[in-house]
Order: sequence, then C-alpha cells, then structure tokens
Amino acid sequence: MTIKTILTEPSKILRQISLPVEKVGKEEQILMNDMLETMYDAKGIGLAAIQIGVPKRIIVMDISKDDKKKPMYFVNPIIKNKNSNYSTYEEGCLSVPNQFAEVNRPSECEIEYLDFNGKKIFLKASGLLATCIQHEMDHLEGILFIDYLSKL
Repeated sequence: MTIKTILTEPSKILRQISLPVEKVGKEEQILMNDMLETMYDAKGIGLAAIQIGVPKRIIVMDISKDDKKKPMYFVNPIIKNKNSNYSTYEEGCLSVPNQFAEVNRPSECEIEYLDFNGKKIFLKASGLLATCIQHEMDHLEGILFIDYLSKL
C-alpha cells in the first residue's frame, strides 16, 4: 500500500464531480487500500478518492474508536433516504487542515453502495456514521464542509 498526497483547498480538483466506477476490480481495490493507508496516516476517519486527485466515486471510512480498525469501503454510494431530523457535529476535513466547524446534517440516512468486492449493500446509518458518509459524499459532488458555513 502507498500513502498518497492529500489535496488541500484551494485545489480546483477538489471541486470536480467524481465519476461512477464501472466495475470494482483489482485497480479499484488497490486504490481503496492506498486511500485507507493515507487516511490512517493523516489521522482521519474518512477519505474520498477525489481528495488524492482521483475523480472516482469511492470513499473509505473508519469511525471505530478503539485500536481495532474497522474499515468501510463505499463505491458509487447513493443516498436513498434522509430523515428530517438534523444533528450537529463538529466537522473537520483532511483537505481543509486545522479548520473545524459545526455542521447540521440529517441525523439518519439510507445508503446503497458497492463494497470492496463489488457486492451491493444497503445500509441505514445514524449518528457519526451518517454525518461522515454525508460529508464524504459531498466530496464526490465537489462540495466541502466549509461551503455550509456562513460567510461571516
């Protein structure tokens, strides 16, 4: 596995819309492993492929709080449903170093995606998992968490 360079704002690449993955193959699995290694090295909990300059709809995450790693892989994730209740979390981003802000997002969402092996998965997420998924999925659309903040 290789640790990649994480792009930071104001890189124009971060504002690109990522493209769907046709098939989860060896190339995508190597990319996901590299992304995970990069994320762990940077002490993050989520990373989208576009953050390392690859405009593919791929996200890796690990929100486990203990030392036991529990990586999650999301290829072509789609939010199928969001609830109307919102929760606020203080968010940060590896592409916007040393900046943190409270962001309101739906507290639960349902996601359909392909896993590391290309198997279709349906997940109902809540709490930090829901927030992190929505944050990372924003990256796939060229949106950063700072876009939610007031200009003040």
